[in-house]
Amino acid sequence: MDRYKPLRARTITLVGLMGVGKSSVGRRLANALDMPFRDADNEVEAAAGRTIPEIFADMGEAAFREGERRVIARLLDEPPHVLATGGGAFMNAETRALIKARSISVWLKADLEVLVRRVGRKDSRPLLAGKDPLAVLQELAEIRYPTYAEADVTVETGDTAHHVTVDQVIRALTAHLEKQNP
Repeated sequence: MDRYKPLRARTITLVGLMGVGKSSVGRRLANALDMPFRDADNEVEAAAGRTIPEIFADMGEAAFREGERRVIARLLDEPPHVLATGGGAFMNAETRALIKARSISVWLKADLEVLVRRVGRKDSRPLLAGKDPLAVLQELAEIRYPTYAEADVTVETGDTAHHVTVDQVIRALTAHLEKQNP
């Protein structure tokens, strides 16, 4: 028997702050469940023909968010897959409604200190440019956590290896689906 079959019935959308592991955990989750993986940020860049920092610099955050919403809507029309979204995607009411209607949403949540360590490794995050990462993440957490809490499932990841987080997500999704269909 294929114990993961119920998990493959709908797209699984990962939401959360930058650095929480949506893309890296998402790739591994897709692999574990034998599902395709899509990264909304990569898809936005492909559609725009430029990087996210370039989109922010040339067109502003509002234009980026509109492109992101269109790309996510298109991806959610595809057969079930694992979708990693950008940290701000779930904040858009229209995007959030699409995610909730067409997928199972999973909020990956980690301590801010862990995220600061992770985001410090990359300088490609427009919201952090020239700013204190901890201050930015604290502000984003205050604003975004109440909205992220609307996700179907929350998984507190801690500072663990990605395969441990993947196992946590699979267990949380299984429990969620069992509650939905006892």
